[in-house]
Amino acid sequence: MTTSSSSSKQNISLEEWEGKMAEVPIAKNDLNQLIMNYLIIEGYKDAAEKFSEESGLHSSVDLGSIDERMQIRVAVQSGDIKTAIERVNDLNPDLLDTDPRLYFHLQQQHLIELIRQGKAEEALEFAQDELAPHGEEHPELLRELEKTMALLAFDPSSRSPLAELLDFAHRQKTANELNAALLAAHSQPKEPKLPALLQLLAWTQEQLDEKATYPRINNIVNPVLEEQSGAKETA
Repeated sequence: MTTSSSSSKQNISLEEWEGKMAEVPIAKNDLNQLIMNYLIIEGYKDAAEKFSEESGLHSSVDLGSIDERMQIRVAVQSGDIKTAIERVNDLNPDLLDTDPRLYFHLQQQHLIELIRQGKAEEALEFAQDELAPHGEEHPELLRELEKTMALLAFDPSSRSPLAELLDFAHRQKTANELNAALLAAHSQPKEPKLPALLQLLAWTQEQLDEKATYPRINNIVNPVLEEQSGAKETA
């Protein structure tokens, strides 16, 4: 007789699950490092300084450099690409010279801002003088340039097929790419570790769902173990 997949799952009670979790050693310093990593990479300077004082954890990163990165990020998020590029060159003169794709994306964002402002003639001139040469040197970037130039065929105030380029999310994407490059240039991780751990948690629970009924975290904002139906009776 074939046993159904649901009845073959192992049932784990909340008490048993918490007992197993208690057996896993986690050093407080590791948790502090994880929090500090997030605060530094995401640019929360004041919070990082306060946390450093309270935890006694000393970062190898100059916390003062966070302000410079955040000023650059805010400039991109505000559409002030020229200021962002100037600040990058002051902070790290070689970065944009050694990363042509990043420089292209910054120039592309500036082109988008010109189109957003209705400066079609200036946008065309800028694309020809600044972006076209990059496309010749790096053919893979030509499609991105062509897609951006197609915005000129639509009213910036309308919802065109290319409207996502005009969304704030595109500025944020460019700002994140630049922030990651600045971090890497200073031998820092490009991404905080905490979001990756949360993704790992979600993936692990999905895998475990196929094999067992157990207390799971259903809301990462309020991470409480919730006992699932069928888990109260241990198999």
